[in-house]
Amino acid sequence: NGESVPEVRFPGFTAPWEQRKLGDFGKVAMNKRIFKNQTSDEGDVPFYKIGTFGGVADSYITKELFEEYKLKYPYPRKGDLLISASGSIGRVIEYSGKDEYFQDSNIVWLDHDNRLDNSFLKQFYNIIKWQGLEGSTIKRLYNKNILATKIDVPSISEQLRIGDFFQQFDSLIALQQRRIEHLELLKKGLLQQMFV
Repeated sequence: NGESVPEVRFPGFTAPWEQRKLGDFGKVAMNKRIFKNQTSDEGDVPFYKIGTFGGVADSYITKELFEEYKLKYPYPRKGDLLISASGSIGRVIEYSGKDEYFQDSNIVWLDHDNRLDNSFLKQFYNIIKWQGLEGSTIKRLYNKNILATKIDVPSISEQLRIGDFFQQFDSLIALQQRRIEHLELLKKGLLQQMFV
């Protein structure tokens, strides 16, 4: 394990960052497999497959099955970062804590038991180069790729500071995007009223 020091950092932090692998911090987890006959077109708990991940669910499971599986098998904690392992590989969605269930092996997360800060990890995932995927035609992110991916890690307190800083950036960007959408709608409305 090597060490590195970033070019830019917040005042008060001087300790070098440790070069590690994601596998040093935990394991890849996923929900227990759900079979087609356990799902329905409408119901209590949305079941996200790779095609609906980050969008609108078109499949549901019963509340009973959800409660049983959530208790017995791996389930993400609020703030855990769900990763698409196929389709558009490496897309990341933060788990919001709602009652939802996710397709096994296609939607996974790093179960790091709070050894990493999720707000820091989320920003790292934005620039990540997944081990073994560079320049390859592989259309799948295997657990071994995730665990072998290198990450430079500061102390938890610096992770929190960085995560918080970029979270504020993300909020600002989202706000600006909403403003732009609002202005575009306003413009469209005015155009339609003027150029009848």
